[in-house]
This record gives sequence, C-alpha cells and structure tokens, in this order.
Amino acid sequence: MSELVFARLGDDPVPYQEGWDLQKRLHQSRVADRIPDTVLMLQHEPVYTAGKRTSQWDREQTRPGTPVFDIDRGGKITWHGPGQLTVYPMVRLADPIDVVAYVRLLEEAIIRTLAEYGLTGRRIEGKTGVWLDADPARGLIERKVGAIGCRISRGVGMHGFALNCDNDLSWFQRIVPCGIPADEGDVTSISREVGRGVTVAEVLPRVEAHLAAVLGAESYSHSDGVPPDAPGTHAPAEPAPA
Repeated sequence: MSELVFARLGDDPVPYQEGWDLQKRLHQSRVADRIPDTVLMLQHEPVYTAGKRTSQWDREQTRPGTPVFDIDRGGKITWHGPGQLTVYPMVRLADPIDVVAYVRLLEEAIIRTLAEYGLTGRRIEGKTGVWLDADPARGLIERKVGAIGCRISRGVGMHGFALNCDNDLSWFQRIVPCGIPADEGDVTSISREVGRGVTVAEVLPRVEAHLAAVLGAESYSHSDGVPPDAPGTHAPAEPAPA
C-alpha cells in the first residue's frame, strides 16, 4: 500500500444514512481506482446497526425512538453514537484475499492504540473485537472496548471498527451487543478504564498512525471532510501529523 487518506468528518455526529451513503460512494470510487485507499473517521448520531445474524428479539430490545439500520456486514446488533470513534476503511486487499488476516490487522490497530493509555487489549477466541481482561479485584469481568464488523466487496473493504472513547455506555444495556450475553462480557470505554475523559479528538490521530502502520502504508495524509475525487465532492488533502 503506497498511499492512505484519512477523511475526518469533524466533531459533529453524522446521521447514519448520510455516512452509509458516503461510504458506498467512496467504495465504488476505490473499486474503480478513482481514489486511493481511503478511511472515513467519524462519530455517528445514536443508531443501532443490525448485521446479518440479528434476530427480531434483538431489534425489540433497542431504545424506543432510536433508528435501527439493517446493513450488509456480518454479526448481530450493535450501537454507534457520540463519543465513539467509528472507522470505515475502503482499502484494496491484496490477492489472495484473506479476510481473517485483515480483521487481525484492524484488531492490532486498536490494541496498539489502547497500549498508549496503559491498557492491554487482547483477542478472545470465539469472540469478535478487542477486549480487556477480567479484573476480579475491581469486580470486573472481561470487557469489550472495540467492536469489529467488516465486509469485502470486489476486493475492497467496507464497514470496519468502532472504538469506545467517552461514549455513554448505557446505550448498550438494552441490547446484547454483538451477541455477547451480559454474563460473558461487558462493554467499556477508554475513559471508563483510565478514569478520565478521553475524547474522540484525542484518540483519532493515534488510531490513524497505528492503522496506517499495520496496513503497511508508505505514507498517509488526512482531509478535513470528504476526500478529493469522491463523486460530487472535493476537499484538499493535507499531511497528517506523524
């Protein structure tokens, strides 16, 4: 991978439909080689997204008045919203495509980011995402801090991962997030674990640096807004801080 562009959509939460439409347009542009490998970095307005394995019971547990979107990723239901960094890489995978290896790279970017806050993220066999070990002394079971759900279409990635920074965790209480029952795991955030407010703005450049590294990008930059050459849009790319 020679070039990677991070499209930062700002501090204001983005409606899910708007972000989903943009993601699809960028994916089409990447498939056609009109843009380089591109990663959307954003926060969503409160929303539940339902993967292919979501049941009707899961849908009925969501908070009334909050939209539920059926999307074409794997997995079950989860929540996105303010205080959570959501990352959508539209990157071309090398042949032969290894989806599991790609997921491991996304996990590794999260794990490296958590390490900067003194947190040891890890993978748990049979469970998706990035977790923190149980801490019996604090009365804590295993906690999920980063969720992953991706799809590869025509050789290019879609969807991606979400990292809980300083979001309201009560949104997860009504659902079984990603199909993990409450007695098998909890949901947490960086802020909760380190005992101070850690914002998306603080975490974002760290995630960019680590994601670029694990994807093997020779260089990376960012655009404040939609990246250049996306259909119907334009915005200059600027060098990202190392």
